[in-house]
Amino acid sequence: MAYLWFKSLHILGFVAWFAGLFYLPRLFIYHIEAEERQEPIKTALKQEYSRIEKLLYKLIMMPAMIFTIAMAIGIISTEPDILKQTWLHVKLFFVLLLIAFHFYCGRLIVQLETENCSINSLQMRRINEVPTILLGLVVLLAIFKNSLPMTITAWGTAIVVSIFAVIIQLYAGKRRLEKQEESSLPS
Repeated sequence: MAYLWFKSLHILGFVAWFAGLFYLPRLFIYHIEAEERQEPIKTALKQEYSRIEKLLYKLIMMPAMIFTIAMAIGIISTEPDILKQTWLHVKLFFVLLLIAFHFYCGRLIVQLETENCSINSLQMRRINEVPTILLGLVVLLAIFKNSLPMTITAWGTAIVVSIFAVIIQLYAGKRRLEKQEESSLPS
């Protein structure tokens, strides 16, 4: 029964953590794009984004990450033999990448607040995809474990998802170009 409680709480924890991991980079994009605005709106937006970013990181993301890790330790404590399974080693590697991404976001908060961030909005839009990709890999490993399908169907699905991701990026680039052309037209 303890295993089911730990697992349920682990899922609740990572849902909250990922809400932040998905939303914070989006806030970074808005923060970076606020630079294009006129004063005093630019300063007001940047201050508000900094405030929201810090609150999200400190009050939601950090506790949710710690809770998720604690519940994972609880799961492992109820079934220690799981540590011998290869799929878990791979999953833990991706989780370590997520934790590194989490702390990288914390560093970006400081850089944006001190105006030392050299990342543009297009680069940040790409960075924004990192937690989605890692979440997909972690979920697939958690569900399929050592029997992750490597069939033509699995590869076909991965290719279709990749194509959609490329199409979304191309569409976003097209919208940015249209926006730039619009702003460069004489009034």
